[in-house]
Amino acid sequence: MYVAVKGGEAAIRNAHKLLADRRRGDRSVPALRLDQIVEQLALGVDRVMSEGSLYDRELAALAIVQARGDMIEAIFLVRAYRTTLPRFGYTRAIDTGTMLVERRVSATYKDLPGGQLLGPTFDYTHRLLDPELAAGRDVAEPEQRAGEAEAMPRVSAILAREGLIEPDGDMPGDHVPGDITREPLEFPMARDIRLQALSRGDEGFLLALGYSTQRGYARNHPFVGEVRIGEVELELDVPELPFAVPLGSIRVTECQMVNQFKGSAKAPPQFTRGYGLVFGQSERKAMAMALCDRALRASEFGEDVVAAAQDEEFVISHSDNVQATGFVEHLKLPHYVDFQAELDLVRRMRAEHDARENAGKGEEKRQAAE
Repeated sequence: MYVAVKGGEAAIRNAHKLLADRRRGDRSVPALRLDQIVEQLALGVDRVMSEGSLYDRELAALAIVQARGDMIEAIFLVRAYRTTLPRFGYTRAIDTGTMLVERRVSATYKDLPGGQLLGPTFDYTHRLLDPELAAGRDVAEPEQRAGEAEAMPRVSAILAREGLIEPDGDMPGDHVPGDITREPLEFPMARDIRLQALSRGDEGFLLALGYSTQRGYARNHPFVGEVRIGEVELELDVPELPFAVPLGSIRVTECQMVNQFKGSAKAPPQFTRGYGLVFGQSERKAMAMALCDRALRASEFGEDVVAAAQDEEFVISHSDNVQATGFVEHLKLPHYVDFQAELDLVRRMRAEHDARENAGKGEEKRQAAE
């Protein structure tokens, strides 16, 4: 805390009151309701849930209001609240193959079993501001048509039939998935731990790293095998029951990147994968995550580690925006003792420098006089 600030605790209390006042804004403007944020700022809510590691839309909306729209501060609030919650157990791994799909696109195949579903997307908008939105115009109901449920196998499964993509692989029977919220990070890390860290990593940071891999800083040539968004069911194994108990459903975004691989002494030429999975609708984050995941698998495929996106310790250690915020913003806290020590050091160094300069000039004058 700012213990040295003039006014002490009273100043801090008044700063909190001023913050609350600025958060509320003009009293003549109606206050935001949480349901408005959940329904109309849904993508912001999804980001807070994903990077806050807590699936609760109302809590994410509350955090956004409390943080005055500062998304990283909202993520911080959600994570802090998350630490107060009891842990009852772990659900089964979700099966995205049974997802109730709302959006599903692939850049690798034009015609897919189950088809391509554009869903709600900005991809084909003109990015022109719409003044009518400010006027609160009514929005037409979306068109709907009856359709038959059709299986939507993953693109990776299609390629796997021809043996053209790396296999999924089997999870060792004795492997217990890690939990980065309960265990400290250790390097090198297993891929499941790494994917957890990437999933709640900062979207902007991962986007920049993913972009760097496309510009040659990892030599990846990716294709979007598939992006799918939809609802998946959560199930929990209860020891007293012979079946899994359904807990409800959540919306997730999944991305599988398909990357070229020329082969090695141990593996034939084939496609490899990068994987991304996040809460809510956030395909940009899922795509960036998949690009980074593939880049971080360089050593696994015998590739040279030459770029930042391929350096596991660099990526994971700097991807957490809450940790990064804390380390950067702690610079605002009092560092009087440290600075005074450095100030004294610089003054002494400066005095020694000036003394040498003056001595040199005196020697030059003496030699000139002779």
